[in-house]
Amino acid sequence: MERWEKVRAVERIQQYIDNHLKERITLLQLAKVAGYSPWHTTRVFKDLVGKTPFEYIRMLRLTKAAHTLKHSQEKIIDVAFDYVFDSHEGFTRAFAKQFGMSPSHYSKKKPPLKLFMPPRIHDYYLRLQIGDGRNMSERTQDTVFVQVVDRDARQLILKRGVNATHYFDYCDEVGCDVWEILCEIKEATNEPMGLWLPDNMRPEGTSTYVQGVEVATDFSGEIPDGFEVVDLPACKLMVFQGPPFEDSKFEQAISDLWAVMKSYQPETYGFEWADEDAPRFQLIPEGYRGYIEGRPVRPISK
Repeated sequence: MERWEKVRAVERIQQYIDNHLKERITLLQLAKVAGYSPWHTTRVFKDLVGKTPFEYIRMLRLTKAAHTLKHSQEKIIDVAFDYVFDSHEGFTRAFAKQFGMSPSHYSKKKPPLKLFMPPRIHDYYLRLQIGDGRNMSERTQDTVFVQVVDRDARQLILKRGVNATHYFDYCDEVGCDVWEILCEIKEATNEPMGLWLPDNMRPEGTSTYVQGVEVATDFSGEIPDGFEVVDLPACKLMVFQGPPFEDSKFEQAISDLWAVMKSYQPETYGFEWADEDAPRFQLIPEGYRGYIEGRPVRPISK
């Protein structure tokens, strides 16, 4: 129960930050939202999210600011003030530290950026232990968040390979520039993904593993050369999010989460795997948010 209370408190903090991102936010305000002392609020938030509240706020503001610079003609100083930076110089330093380039360079050239995708504290929290005798990393024995999400009908812009069944095979077949091209599709509704396609979405002679990005069903933008668009029906996805990890240990983080998913019994919560309903997907491994992967499910008929 105590752990659930912390999860709910962090959910409230994240919602408050989303609603007040362009305003000054104090630790006392966040503590009031959480229902804890300022010190305990900081500790709980970092424990579950992997960053202090103000590290999280700064990275989220800079990501939103980068999006504004890419898709509008606003002046850099105006964007800086909108996202509560006190000066052009302070904004430039923070932007360069997070993204490795100045905001003026980004505004002019618009190269791909590694944006901050905030980890969310999910609707269902489970403490999972793996009992198959494997030597798992200490962090993965801690917590895995599991969320069932509804996805509306949408489209997927993807580039197929031939025989690829995983990321490294795919890069060997089609090259390593697909991700950057996907990042440039401004109509995308989510970040780019690696996906394992069900057989009913694979023409003969094409790969199981692909990379793609989702767009709305009324997408009418330009499709990059060599890419195609396929329809994805509405579905439910069970999304697994592991704990934060050191970036150099991403392969271990993926392996550990796969072990969790292999032993997971969705029937316990009224669902069954539905791999033919949609692709299984993975997000780019980012240490600060933990490795994230999703698999389609459907409610068990009673």
